[in-house]
Amino acid sequence: MVPPGLTPGTEMAWEVVDFASLMGLEAHGPDVFVGISPEYPWGRVYGGQVVAQGLRAAQSTVDGDYHVHSLHAYFIRGGSSDEPIRYEVDRIRNGRSFVTRRVVARQSDGAILNLSCSFHLHEDQADVQESLLPDDVGEPGSGTVEDWSILGRRVAHQSTGRSSNWLRVLEELGDDRSLQACALAYTSDDIPMDAVAGTHPRIGEVQEDSVTTYHDVFIGTSLDHAIWFHRPLPADQWLLHDHRSHGLANARGLAVGEVFAPSGIHVATVAQEVLIRERTR
Repeated sequence: MVPPGLTPGTEMAWEVVDFASLMGLEAHGPDVFVGISPEYPWGRVYGGQVVAQGLRAAQSTVDGDYHVHSLHAYFIRGGSSDEPIRYEVDRIRNGRSFVTRRVVARQSDGAILNLSCSFHLHEDQADVQESLLPDDVGEPGSGTVEDWSILGRRVAHQSTGRSSNWLRVLEELGDDRSLQACALAYTSDDIPMDAVAGTHPRIGEVQEDSVTTYHDVFIGTSLDHAIWFHRPLPADQWLLHDHRSHGLANARGLAVGEVFAPSGIHVATVAQEVLIRERTR
C-alpha cells in the first residue's frame, strides 16, 4: 500500500512528495512505528531524516502539552532506502515537567540510530538571549542556490571553519509545533560537515581542482548529533544555520552551530561530531 503523498520509486525506494508525508509514520503495535525513505543521490538515507522520524515517533508517545527541548543522537550505521525503518520507542520517564524517551531505529542489518530526547512543559520564566544573528549573511533566502529534494538551501557565507546557510523545508507546514520541530531536526544535519571539512589541510585538492571530488579524497560521515530547541519558530520559513568548526583530531571533527530567525531570534543550538578520514588508495 502506498501512503498518501508518496509514490513508488525505483529499486524499492520511494519518492517523497512532501515533508508531512515523510513524517507520516505507521503504527506497528505499542510504541513501534515504521517510516520509509526516498532515494538520495549519495545512496544512504539522509541522517537528518532518521533523526526527524525518530523524534516524530517519540512525539507520538508524549502528551501534546510537552514539547521537545533537546535531543541527542548517535548514527550507528548508514540506512538503506530499499527497506522501511522501524522506530522502537522506550518510555524512560513521565514526569510532571519533563518527559524522556529513547528511540532505536532499525533495519534488517540492525540498529542504524540511537536517539534520546527530552520534552518540557512550558514555563513562564525569564527569557534572555546572548547570541546575535551574524551581520554578513545577507537577506533571508539569499545566497547561492543549492536546493535538494524537499530542502531549500542558500549558501550565505563560506570560509575556513565556518559555513552559514539559509535553510527551510520547501512546503508550508502550518502551525503544528511538533511537526515544525521535526522539520528543524531534518534541516539541521545538512551543514556541520561543511564547516569541519573546510579546515582540513587537504581540502584545497577538492576546491582547486574541479575534477577531484570530495569523495575522491575523504571518507566522511556524521557520528553523533545534538539539538537544543530554545524558542519555537517555523522551519518551513528561512532560518540561518551558522556553523563553526572546533577543530580536527584523530579523524574526528566537531562543529557547533546556532540557528536564527531573520528577526534575530536564537531558535536552536546544534552540535555534531563528524568522521573525516583521508583515503589511502
